[in-house]
Amino acid sequence: MFPPRRWEQGISSVATPATGKGIGDVISLLWFKKQYPKWATEFIETVIKTVADHGPAVSGAHNAKVTARAGKSVVESLVTGLLTIGPRFGGAIDGAAEHFKYADDNNLSPKEFLGHMKKQGIPIPGIGHRIKSLKNPDLRVTGLMDFAAENFPATPLLDYARTVEALTTSKKENLILNVDGTIGILMVDMWRALGYEEEEINEFIASGTLNAFFIVGRSIGFIGHVLDEKRLAMPMYRHPMDDVLYDVQEAEEI
Repeated sequence: MFPPRRWEQGISSVATPATGKGIGDVISLLWFKKQYPKWATEFIETVIKTVADHGPAVSGAHNAKVTARAGKSVVESLVTGLLTIGPRFGGAIDGAAEHFKYADDNNLSPKEFLGHMKKQGIPIPGIGHRIKSLKNPDLRVTGLMDFAAENFPATPLLDYARTVEALTTSKKENLILNVDGTIGILMVDMWRALGYEEEEINEFIASGTLNAFFIVGRSIGFIGHVLDEKRLAMPMYRHPMDDVLYDVQEAEEI
């Protein structure tokens, strides 16, 4: 049997309105076993709100909606959406934290960092957006950066990432620091400001902690899509055939 987890204060120390505590406080206690200062808990809550929803077209939302329209429950529909979260959807938060931190830890110049990533054959996680660019900035990114500038003691990794962004956008204006990259990088800056050792931060990244913030936030959006389908009594979903047909040559006889 696992030993019981001891938490002397109990959930009542943060749950009732009189405590003035929020979901960021709950996460800091349950995930990290520490009471974070207000600027850090507010940042956590800002991250969760920022990633909560991105419309119905992304893979996770699409899966959740299709499953709900098949008559499945909220939890079953939510799970099908969550299972798409990974290296191509949400996982860039982990990747951005890992790779930018590696570059900063090893004192790589922006040019050396780009060369390192090119040698690895890996697109830089957290850089690039299909629609947003220097001329059409992502307000979520702007909001996160403004919050950090006003509340963080320091943002050394974000400052470094901005120098990398200056180099990437000089090649193509949509190679901006995107919302996933900004979240991952600022999480590292948050933990550094809170006094964590570099190895502890590396463990957080390796264990998928950053992805966990995305999972919590995006679950809110997925559930919203599922409840919409239920409320509207939407019928079984069938994908348009012209979108799934492949130009496959006739099978060769053996």
